[in-house]
Amino acid sequence: METRLAVIGIIVEDLAVTDHINNLLHDYGSYIVGRMGVPYRQRGVSVISVILDAPNPVISALTGKLGMLQGVSAKALYAPAESGHGA
Repeated sequence: METRLAVIGIIVEDLAVTDHINNLLHDYGSYIVGRMGVPYRQRGVSVISVILDAPNPVISALTGKLGMLQGVSAKALYAPAESGHGA
């Protein structure tokens, strides 16, 4: 199955769900290229970016599962389909 490069941006307002987020990311670990988390203490949130190389349904499933968690917003940004295949 063809894969896409994507970044999932996650904003965590309820830090009590951090374990759930980490468990989901662990479940999808074989698709994760890298991740970075930054606590933004002035606003009481954490911001996480996750880079994936995965089929579209996998990216959508992870983004949806993250977004369903209480106090979590998640959106995916996709690279162009031909990204990484030449120039």
